Amino acid sequence: MSTDHTDESDALPHSAPRPDQDDTITYYRAMEIAVRELLIDKGILTAGEVRRQVEAMDARGPEGGAMMVARAWVDPSFKQRMLKDGSAAAREIGLDIGPLKLIVVENTPEVHNVLVCTLCSCYPRMLLGLPPDWYKSRNYRSRTVREPRAVLAEFGTEIPAEMRICVHDSTADMRYLVLPMRPQGTEHLAEAELIELVTRDSMIGVANIE
Repeated sequence: MSTDHTDESDALPHSAPRPDQDDTITYYRAMEIAVRELLIDKGILTAGEVRRQVEAMDARGPEGGAMMVARAWVDPSFKQRMLKDGSAAAREIGLDIGPLKLIVVENTPEVHNVLVCTLCSCYPRMLLGLPPDWYKSRNYRSRTVREPRAVLAEFGTEIPAEMRICVHDSTADMRYLVLPMRPQGTEHLAEAELIELVTRDSMIGVANIE
């Protein structure tokens, strides 16, 4: 779901990130343990396979998303394919995003995009790695849809009043990725050098690339 928001109120400070609940058996943690143990008991998975998958997820960073952004900056035809079908574009350059639908939204001089998951913490982990604590916080999830300009200002990202802000709400089967604007003065840089400029926060939309 994607919605436009242009009205803001006075900014409130971010609340502290939610504490880890490693010592608390929550509903979803209990469900995960039950499903995992059932799969292992039935021989569908082994404990080693589960551990390796967790390690692989923990090791992921924003490099996959940065590859997509840099390729779009240097290849206009890839950019058009990416904006039309983000999932297919990711696979085109060898990125495995599974069955999820990926929608890429482009920042322009007229529109700034920012991502949120109002219900939980749906996030393009396969491209950006684990979500930061602030992305999962109730403060960010609730305020970003109500006062995006104020929230962005708290990240140090000042959006001009004439620029429209679009807030994109992820779902269980759909993820978004922001295509930030290419910084001026980078025309001489190769694709590999451009990848190094792309940050996680710019692909969430809470920061611009300087």
